[in-house]
Amino acid sequence: MTARWDELADGVFARRYPEWDLTVGLVVGDGACLVIDTRANAAEGAELARAVREVTPHPWTVVLTHDHFDHSFGVSAFLPCEVWAHENCHRELAARGNPELALPDRLLTDRAELDIGGRRVDLVHLGPAHSDNDVVVHVPDVSVVFAGDLVEVAPPGSFSAESFGTDTTLSGWPGALDDLLALGAEVVIPGHGAPVDRGFVMAQKDILHHLSTLDSSVRAGEMDAAAAIAASPVAEDVTRAALRLG
Repeated sequence: MTARWDELADGVFARRYPEWDLTVGLVVGDGACLVIDTRANAAEGAELARAVREVTPHPWTVVLTHDHFDHSFGVSAFLPCEVWAHENCHRELAARGNPELALPDRLLTDRAELDIGGRRVDLVHLGPAHSDNDVVVHVPDVSVVFAGDLVEVAPPGSFSAESFGTDTTLSGWPGALDDLLALGAEVVIPGHGAPVDRGFVMAQKDILHHLSTLDSSVRAGEMDAAAAIAASPVAEDVTRAALRLG
């Protein structure tokens, strides 16, 4: 895969990278732009910054969809600028104790509305799910939402084992996708993979709900690990990661 910009709607772009099939975004307004996620390190961030300049010369604002390294460690390449993120994202990045990591300086708790060159962009936290600091980026005038890792495309299944970490709140994830769908966007940009539609998100929500139900049964002692794996809608390694079965 060669990284390239795909214009998904007027002034709204996605760019996919072969590393982890990462997808980042760009929203261009009148005299301003918004960069969505910054890749995994300063060098990768610098490549993305150069790529943004292939599209627009406008000054940028940055938003991080969450704190995981592949999305947030390239911020320094864009400074000085405003960097938006959930307040817990700031906490997690600061806790790493890495002086080379640039921290977000514009923090939200539930939501924030940005003016990107006369274009409204909503930043929304839908509760603990993939992480405790997921932020979706909604561009309502073109019915597009950048979902970060709340939505992932991981062929041949819908998730990989890496989709679920120690900071994942499995029980909260289906409801977060319900709230994402309630935003009304028709095009959803995942944190990894190609753009998807609402039907794909609904299918992922159903899988997560099933996994959450299995997790509750295992924790309650109503089902053992082998039975949960057999009843799971996803592969064994993904099930073990989602249910923290080891």
